[in-house]
Amino acid sequence: MKAIALTSFGIPEVLKELELPIPSLTDTQVLIEMRASSINPADYLFRNGAILQSPMAHKFPDQLQLPLVLGNEVAGIVQEVGRKVTHFKPGDRVMGMIQRGSYMDYVAAEEDHLAVIPENVSFDEAGAAPTVTLTAWQALFEHGHLQPEQRILIHAGAGGVGHVAVQLAKQHGAYVIATARNYNHDFVRALGADEVIDYTKVDFTTQITTPVDIVLDTAKDPSTFGTGLPGEMGEKNFSVIKEGGTYISIVAFGISQYPKVRNIHAHFFQAQPKRTDFEFIADHMKNNKLKIHINETFAFTAQGLLQAYRKSEEGPKRGKVVITKTIK
Repeated sequence: MKAIALTSFGIPEVLKELELPIPSLTDTQVLIEMRASSINPADYLFRNGAILQSPMAHKFPDQLQLPLVLGNEVAGIVQEVGRKVTHFKPGDRVMGMIQRGSYMDYVAAEEDHLAVIPENVSFDEAGAAPTVTLTAWQALFEHGHLQPEQRILIHAGAGGVGHVAVQLAKQHGAYVIATARNYNHDFVRALGADEVIDYTKVDFTTQITTPVDIVLDTAKDPSTFGTGLPGEMGEKNFSVIKEGGTYISIVAFGISQYPKVRNIHAHFFQAQPKRTDFEFIADHMKNNKLKIHINETFAFTAQGLLQAYRKSEEGPKRGKVVITKTIK
């Protein structure tokens, strides 16, 4: 089968097409013919080798061996199921997360990490959904315990996780403040944001006059990635959170080492795939309560993936960059 893999770490041109064997299944896995996947920030941190220089490198000893197939979300058609699989059968359209390696014709995934794609949702949208929706869902409700009428600040409201979090928070009855560049303001307001702040023009702390209950920080900060600590951006986040509020970061992995500030509960987390959560998300998509915005799609080829990474890294965008497979 075709796979597109890293042959070395560095620029997108290191992605090459390879022939690999179709994965074998364990009893609890499902074999999926991949139809769509997408790019997340962690993918290009692996691709460019930045993860090798990070304090997080020790957590990925088995994922830094070359050739390395990237991609951790998949949408496609079930081809085969393991002996103990009960929720899926061949022919089902499914979406979900894997640890790494979705840029392949066939992907093996754990049954508990998948959900059926609603009939009204395309493979491309489903391929863009798993990581960002699960991250936003778990951040808001499992870690943030968001309640109706609470005030929440969501950074990078037009980004992958951010644009999902804005929709979910508003539907839950929260007052939503988001940061985004000026040209994304109408987009983020249409998602449900009550206020949108252009972080490139003003200091967001000067625009928030009433403290927020929760900050969800999804914004990339090079200094934070290098140390794992909140840094200048984090200090500003702390300053707008009320006493005893919540600071959730998907970037500051060392935030638990940061000194306690005004009894604010500050923590870093990474989404954990869970079928029941995916089913809630799929139901929201089915009922048009949640829309995954696709910034642009690229072909499942080495050249297409190269272009997709260039697009993904060139600057702010709306939603997700998707890798799609054309079936002849």
